[in-house]
Amino acid sequence: MARIADPAASITIEAPLNQGTERRLADDVLDGLTRPFKELPPKHFYDARGSELFEAICEQPEYYPTRTELAILTTEAQDIVRRAGDPTELVELGCGASAKARLLLDAMGNGRQSALRYVPVDVSESVVAQAAQELTEAYPGLRVHGVVGDFERHLDHLPPPREDEPRIVAFLGGTIGNFPPGTRRRMLRDLAALLGPRDHLLLGTDLVKDPAVIEGAYNDAAGVTAEFNRNVLHVMNRELDADFDPQAFEHVAFFDRRRQWVEMRLRARRPCIVNLVALDLQVEFAAGEELRTEVSAKFTRRRLQRDYAAAGLTLRGWYTDPQELFAITLAGRR
Repeated sequence: MARIADPAASITIEAPLNQGTERRLADDVLDGLTRPFKELPPKHFYDARGSELFEAICEQPEYYPTRTELAILTTEAQDIVRRAGDPTELVELGCGASAKARLLLDAMGNGRQSALRYVPVDVSESVVAQAAQELTEAYPGLRVHGVVGDFERHLDHLPPPREDEPRIVAFLGGTIGNFPPGTRRRMLRDLAALLGPRDHLLLGTDLVKDPAVIEGAYNDAAGVTAEFNRNVLHVMNRELDADFDPQAFEHVAFFDRRRQWVEMRLRARRPCIVNLVALDLQVEFAAGEELRTEVSAKFTRRRLQRDYAAAGLTLRGWYTDPQELFAITLAGRR
């Protein structure tokens, strides 16, 4: 494991992800593209280009989740921190841009910034390092212990909680919806295992609403989400020496009303054969055949409470916007 320390800035960054990243992509592609219904996990969108495209998606007028979640935090951060018992540590899974962390740290600070610790977790070392640098500059005395890792595999690399210091583990952005139900509950159980008696989970979830609003968020007029979706083909071309023609696949996104989730797919415009040299694999696509690249579940309060109960958690705070587009919830161990 790589370990980077900057004592002058109170920054430590650990990188358990540095080994085996390509192997995980290869395993997921080999498994997903040889199934009768082809699919890949959405984590592989996010190389440097994919991260840029997602930031651009968040700026599209149709894409409400990010700005709505930020608005909720802006209004409710003080109450969240109060209900969480005035924690002194913030763990942020999938840290990305630091806007949400700043809102929470502002509420947690209250004149005691030197007592705070921030633990950013992200698959991108540059994202973790940038968040650490920006926030130590903005909050003198803040201690940062970053982890470059995949939160599905590297939660055991998080630093142990500080004795008698409550913490918030934040998993925002609606990312929990990218997991199918069984995996989602397992992920919540893993997060519950991180919590001590005084700790809390802060979770962002997109809510069930008018399907036209949901589908619009994944089919923006500028076509940014379509390019983001096709980016997984560029990732496979680069990392696995594949020969996908991204323009031979069209973006498809729709809301499944029965399952209450969005599916994103890539549909072959014509028959094609793709070679993945690194896997010694050849994959055929029929005209109109689809590759599922993302599932994004939408929640009701009842569904979320059931998931929490299955993970040994209990709902302690529910925060939403006036239109009930999105919710942030605070949960603790039962």
